[in-house]
Amino acid sequence: MKTDPAMMHAHELLKLYGKKKLSPVEATQASLKRLDRFNPVLNCMQHVDAEGALKAAKASEKRWAKRKTLGPLDGVPVTIKDMVQTKGMPTRMGSAATPSEGPWLNDAPSAARLRETGAVFLGKTTSPEYGWKGVTDSKLFGITRNPWDIHKTPGGSSGGGVAAEAVGIGNLAVGSDGAGSVRIPCAFTGLFGLKATFARVPIWPPSAQGTLSNVGPMTRSVRDAALMMNVMARPDSRDWYSLPFDSKEDYTKGLKDGVKGLRIAYSPNLGFVEEEKIDPEVAASVAEAARLFKKLGAKVTHASPDLQGLDPRDIENVHWTGNCHVLLKGFPPEKQALMDPGLLKAAEHGGRHSVETFVRATHQRQTLGYIFNQFFNDFDLLLTPTMPMPAFNVGEPAGYGGDGVDIGWTPFTLTFNLTRQPAATIPCGLTRAGLPIGLQIVGPHYADALVLRAAHAYERERPVEPPPMAGID
Repeated sequence: MKTDPAMMHAHELLKLYGKKKLSPVEATQASLKRLDRFNPVLNCMQHVDAEGALKAAKASEKRWAKRKTLGPLDGVPVTIKDMVQTKGMPTRMGSAATPSEGPWLNDAPSAARLRETGAVFLGKTTSPEYGWKGVTDSKLFGITRNPWDIHKTPGGSSGGGVAAEAVGIGNLAVGSDGAGSVRIPCAFTGLFGLKATFARVPIWPPSAQGTLSNVGPMTRSVRDAALMMNVMARPDSRDWYSLPFDSKEDYTKGLKDGVKGLRIAYSPNLGFVEEEKIDPEVAASVAEAARLFKKLGAKVTHASPDLQGLDPRDIENVHWTGNCHVLLKGFPPEKQALMDPGLLKAAEHGGRHSVETFVRATHQRQTLGYIFNQFFNDFDLLLTPTMPMPAFNVGEPAGYGGDGVDIGWTPFTLTFNLTRQPAATIPCGLTRAGLPIGLQIVGPHYADALVLRAAHAYERERPVEPPPMAGID
């Protein structure tokens, strides 16, 4: 399987391009071949541009022949989430209420940076309507399935990207994350994903979820995510939150420095998640991962922050449903009738919040951020489960049998959308049923490189494995 360019890591492709042992055209053809094979089963692509991808690959091939590449990802096949605006490709937000004819005239910052570096865009991946829930299905595009078990959800809202990436439809994938939408699906499909420090990767147009939202890499290796960060983590004047560019930052450097001597907190419940809501197999795998960090030389301490009675689930839900309400107000009744009933219900719920409720939630978010900032005065990193459960059946809108309106079933991920700190997920085992389990690695603000370094140390001991489906001839 490693001889198939579609399943190679991006950094492996680039090395072969440089040695003239493989061409971007061959890599793109391999990805398109897997797209033809797996997309009918997984339903992970909402738009495919095979002609455009091959044209871009041929141009890249010529640049490699002349040793005049555009950047560090020149010729690498990549997929872009539906919700990330991409020039010339439909950006439907998973919604039948959006115009099917476009126009789509601009690239969002992450798409622009990837295009500038010569990456090959295969197409757009599926997401639920406006990314409103943590699974991937919509009235417009239907149900996306998990390559580890097609009866299970790949999670969401970046579920199309991970399903594609896991089976070799693209060597890199771009997702977005407002409550865990990069980390949830990566955990459910056995991939690496990073939600960087807020505004490290610029966003435009602004997300309906405001400062909860982030764009990030979803990959089959930590090094590939670091390569993507080198490209995407550059400021863009269209995002007024965009962080200053550090020309000296190279996320691939220091990856091999390990975790020896680092002060790492291990929190199995983050101080507020009820034990009965955490699957025992998940708990056991994450505990074992924490022990491995100790073997690698880190100073691992069982510790959780004192949240002073705050519940991040309640804070996030006020922001989330309130933002849904504002989003839906922008659509006339005839367009709302085309939308996901669950999204309409979330918006209705959000409309019942009082001004006092919103202001209180904002203040509580600030307090939560303060608490975690103080917590990281004593620790370099924090380990938690990514998700309290493995992937569940398609057709269910949420874990715990919920209706999807209350997003509290993803407590470990949403907490760090509120606090704006970098958080990654990396596979740390399988359930007895063969479903992936994710370990979340969290750092203080701006410690994105350290999070990647710790993930790489773990990955060297426990490499990311593809789903059995990906090896089918």
